[in-house]
Amino acid sequence: MLSSITNARQARRTLLFGSAMHVWSDLYFALLIPLLIFIQEDMELSYTEIGLLRSVFSGASGVLQIPAGILAEGLGEFWLLVFGNVWVAAGLVAMALSPVFFVLLISSFVGGLGGGAQHPLASSMVSRAYDARGRSTAVGTVNFAGDLGKVAAPAVVAGAIAMSLGWRTTMWVVGVAGMVFMVLAAMTRRRVDIAPSTAQTSLKTDGARETTQVAAFTALSVVGFLDSATRSSTLVFLPFIMDSKGMSATQITLMLVLLFGGGAAGKYVCGWLGERYSAVSLIWGTKGLTAILLVASLAAPPVAMAPLMVVLGIGLNGTSSVLYATVADFVPARRRARLYGLFYTTNEGGTVLAPILYGLVADIFSLRTTMALMGLATAAILPTSLSLRKHLSKDPGAAITPSQREEME
Repeated sequence: MLSSITNARQARRTLLFGSAMHVWSDLYFALLIPLLIFIQEDMELSYTEIGLLRSVFSGASGVLQIPAGILAEGLGEFWLLVFGNVWVAAGLVAMALSPVFFVLLISSFVGGLGGGAQHPLASSMVSRAYDARGRSTAVGTVNFAGDLGKVAAPAVVAGAIAMSLGWRTTMWVVGVAGMVFMVLAAMTRRRVDIAPSTAQTSLKTDGARETTQVAAFTALSVVGFLDSATRSSTLVFLPFIMDSKGMSATQITLMLVLLFGGGAAGKYVCGWLGERYSAVSLIWGTKGLTAILLVASLAAPPVAMAPLMVVLGIGLNGTSSVLYATVADFVPARRRARLYGLFYTTNEGGTVLAPILYGLVADIFSLRTTMALMGLATAAILPTSLSLRKHLSKDPGAAITPSQREEME
């Protein structure tokens, strides 16, 4: 009984630490989104350049995800998560000081590299802590925590506009504040009980089971790639659609707050639903909703954008909690950090490529064409996700049996 209580406390501390790190990490990367309009005006950039800036900053976080996962198996996640957030915070300060677009692009890439630690390490750490019970809900919670940072980003920008600080000062303030928080977080190391690494445990599996797990992981990665492509592109170009409707900068930032708020709710709720319904059913529900609302946003009048943003956020972001929790069904605990790194890296491929390609379409044709294509591409996720059915058991919380999990770990 005492051991059970101790393990539960350790799991909660692990979840709290991973969630706090995720709030700051997502705040850093979401901060650029509401600032893009101001950066475009200040530096006179094209839509392609705007898409490139977003892709470089977000995509850079995927470069070191696999190395971070491998390092974590020996060093543990705590210091890598803290150091990664300090790195990105310093990158924001460098971006704020960039005099021209080329320097801004280089600064965004170098700063974005530090984000490689966050997602694979927090996910692997939390999934291990809650492996016996409640994993989908726990992963959904840490995923939800990141969206609190995303909700804060447009709110910070709105406040900065009200005080006439500009985009450079906004980045500088957030970067410095983040570094101060990470220093304080580092002082809690002895109080944070990180779930012990299982890197040294043996792996017993037969060839057929391993082949099945590889096929399942590959199928899940394809769905994750397409999901990330939709999510990143929507965040880049939707503000410009609202701008074309005559909405003010304050109204657009408010809509982004609602979008991220809906996304946060979607991540938490879908994590909870993942304990009760199959991954494929939840993917169809969230991504089908997203495809419809992306096209609907073109015709919706400004007065209808507020409720649309909330519901769109649920569909846009809810899928990720389902995917992240499902990864652990196909991956043994001892290799989870590095394979979460691989999964997130393949997802970043969609994050990097999609805004650039959609930016080119917008420059050549129009923003409306881009949004319509985005809706069609999102709908393509639905048939693709059906390939996961044969790898998932009828119990949504257990793609492999308890006895198989014991053998694997």
